[in-house]
Amino acid sequence: MKRLLNHFKFRFHQSFRLLNLNPRAGVPVLIILGVLIIMKLPESYYYPFLFFILTLLFHYERKDIPFLKKVFVKSWRLIIVLEAAIIYGILLCGNIHYQLEKTALLSLPMLLLLAFVTPRSKPWLALQWNFIPDDLFEWKSFLRKNTWLAALGLILIWGSSYHPIVLILAGTFVLDYISHIYEPNENKEMLEMYFKKYTLKEKLRRNSLFFNILLLPTYCLFLIFNTAESLYILYYFVFMNLYVILILTRKYKQYHYKEKNNYYNIGVFIEYTLCCMTIIPAVFLLKNNIKEASQNIKTYVGD
Repeated sequence: MKRLLNHFKFRFHQSFRLLNLNPRAGVPVLIILGVLIIMKLPESYYYPFLFFILTLLFHYERKDIPFLKKVFVKSWRLIIVLEAAIIYGILLCGNIHYQLEKTALLSLPMLLLLAFVTPRSKPWLALQWNFIPDDLFEWKSFLRKNTWLAALGLILIWGSSYHPIVLILAGTFVLDYISHIYEPNENKEMLEMYFKKYTLKEKLRRNSLFFNILLLPTYCLFLIFNTAESLYILYYFVFMNLYVILILTRKYKQYHYKEKNNYYNIGVFIEYTLCCMTIIPAVFLLKNNIKEASQNIKTYVGD
């Protein structure tokens, strides 16, 4: 019993330590938890089904089964069930709209099955994204490495269309992750080959077009749900596109063939976000970025 209590105490501290050591992963986790707390579904019996699926996904993604087998040689399956039951219970009790009913109690025995469900050992949803043109190599590389994260991000963005404030907040949150798409620098040979075929303005236009194709469902859903507040989607369009173009021009403004990345950080994110929110400063900053990026590209490619 003492070992069991120490284990759950360790899990409790481990959760906070992971959030503290990895804020980039911690922020979305906290946002998702906040949404799960305030989310209201049409019927109470929907909650147990949804939270059971989330508990199953958590179990399917875990990597600590060998650790549990080593520490709890004979009872590791019991630990899996107990941890799943605690997570399931916290999700149910944490939602402010849920009222206890028989579906939750009837679903508890199903948690026993998790002890016999093997977590995945290889990435899933790892698509090749070959339909994306090679000139959008930043997006193609990111999506190949982060298919699951990209899918969650798209769901978050599309789902945010139901309310104007949520739309802006979710967009701002996602922009930080989009910034990392353009953080790595391609090698000198690739840069020369690319810009002998395309101009910087063509690259901006093609990347902006692809970005807006991804956001198209958000635009349409917002206009359906909030027809009377259509000006918000216009502001959202300008805000999101200005930021993406700024971060892309910054990449080539900062580019140096000896550097592997352009050192994006939270300071850049805050500066560009504030500029894009007020729009006018972003326009002047963009003009300067394009000028300096074009000059920098010429040093490698020539006229």
